[in-house]
Order: sequence, then C-alpha cells, then structure tokens
Amino acid sequence: MYDVLVIGAGPAGVTASIYTKRANLKVAVFEGNVPGGQLVNYSEIENYPGVKSFSSIELATDMIEHMSKLDIEVKYEKVTKLEDHGSYKTVSTDFGSYDTKAVIIATGNVPRKLGVENEEQLAYNGISWCAICDGPIYRDKDVIVVGGGNSAVEEGYYLSTFVKSVTVVQNLDRLTAEAKANEKLIQQPNVKIYYETLVDKFLKDDKGLTGATLKDKDGKIFDVFADGVFEYVGMIPVTDFVKHLGITTNYGYITVNEKMETKIPGILSCGDVNDKQIRQVVTAAGDGAVAAQNALKYLESLH
Repeated sequence: MYDVLVIGAGPAGVTASIYTKRANLKVAVFEGNVPGGQLVNYSEIENYPGVKSFSSIELATDMIEHMSKLDIEVKYEKVTKLEDHGSYKTVSTDFGSYDTKAVIIATGNVPRKLGVENEEQLAYNGISWCAICDGPIYRDKDVIVVGGGNSAVEEGYYLSTFVKSVTVVQNLDRLTAEAKANEKLIQQPNVKIYYETLVDKFLKDDKGLTGATLKDKDGKIFDVFADGVFEYVGMIPVTDFVKHLGITTNYGYITVNEKMETKIPGILSCGDVNDKQIRQVVTAAGDGAVAAQNALKYLESLH
C-alpha cells in the first residue's frame, strides 16, 4: 500500500510529490496526459518571483527531471475513479487499482470548447488549444485567436511574432488579461481585435479549416478567413472521477480549506482544480507544498 498517491503531474502535483518523497514516504504520481500540466500550453512565463522570464516548456522539463532525480514513481495512467474506505483509499485507472493511505488531487483543468458548427470535425485539424504546440505550423499564415483573457492575449502575442496576421475575437468590450500583456498585443501591427463579437461557426473545405463566421453585437455576420484557429475561452476542471464523493462545487471545482483538505479525511486537493481565485504556477506550487505538509500530518494521525 502507498502512503500517498498524487493524481496529476503539473506544478501542484509535482511539488506535492517532491515534498512527500523527501519525507521518506512511499509515493507515486499518476499522469494521464503529458507531465507539466498547463505549462506545456504556454510559451513563456514572466510573473514568477525572482525570474524575469523563462520558458514554460523548460520549467515542465525541469520538474520532470526533479522527480526522476528523487526516484519518484510516475504512472502514465488515467485515473477513472477515487474511492474512500475510511482508513485507506483506492485509486482506479484504465490499468488497475491501487490502495493508499492518502490522496492528493492535482488534476488541473482542460480547455473549454465553443460548441459551434464544425468545431469537432476541425479539432486538431485547423483548431488548436495550444499555440506553443501547433503555432509554428502557421508561420507566415493567418490565424484567429478566440478569447480575451490572459491565455488568449499572451498566446496571441506569441503567435504574432511569426504568423502573417492574428485576428482576435473577444466577446467582451475589452481584453481582460494583465495590462502589460494587453498593451504588448495591441501594439503589434499584424493584430486586429474584434470586440463584442462571437464565433458563429467555423468554415471548412475538403482540406480542412478555411476561417470562421463571426457575429458582432449588432447582429452583423461576416467571415474572416484563416489557416488556423486557437481557442482560449476558459477551462473545465478534471474532476469526473470524484463527482460521486460530494467534494466539488456546482462548476466541478474541488472545495478545500486553507490546508488543502477536502471534507473527506485523507483526501486533499491542490492547484488549478481547486475552487480558488487565482490560478498561476506560483500559487499551484504553493498549494502543492501545503497539501503535502497536511497529508503528512494526516498520516501521523493514523498511528
């Protein structure tokens, strides 16, 4: 039986695993996708204390190497269910079941989709949710960025440095990212922003995406042609595997106290999957450290 199983290998989960492993506990981390969490979807981070700017991918890679150095067991398995048996918990995956004394959830979020015509058919064939992954495909081409928050603005700017043009489609009357990021994007000569505008549908031909039909606040419908689309319209927490435990909000986020404890003893949660105000790398790492510390205290209480 494990002492602690960590579900998710983003900044929060990696931090939790490092802290618990350094306490000489039997630990394993589950990752159903790519280690690094949302880090792998961004190009650069500029708001981490003490570091003016650094590559998100490099940080994700360094985190993985840190776990490897500590011989932390990583299981590349998608968790399908978490069960509480009081003194122990069971984590089930597509490959089997694992018993543990405590669990730290750090599954984060996944991108929300628009749900408009042709979106599913064009997913990953013209429509992407990761500029750092797919952006280089569109060098010297035209792209559309849907959204106006931090992710949309930062990745829109990143794309503008090598694509022909960026058309930003924002449903509000302003951008809602940090002021510095907004300013950088707006100043780019190859960026055009449509405010109070929605995507009505995506356009396609036999080869794939050709653009999008947009609708403004006055009901005017018009087409914008593009080679690629990047969507940044919010996130959905990855909590389907714990819905039956009654520890989530109506929106699916996990409710915890300041110790990262859920209402079920021995089940803790940290990072972006929690019901919280701000979701950043620095806060996720802090959450992971707090969750690990209180998982230790929970284990001590079992003796």
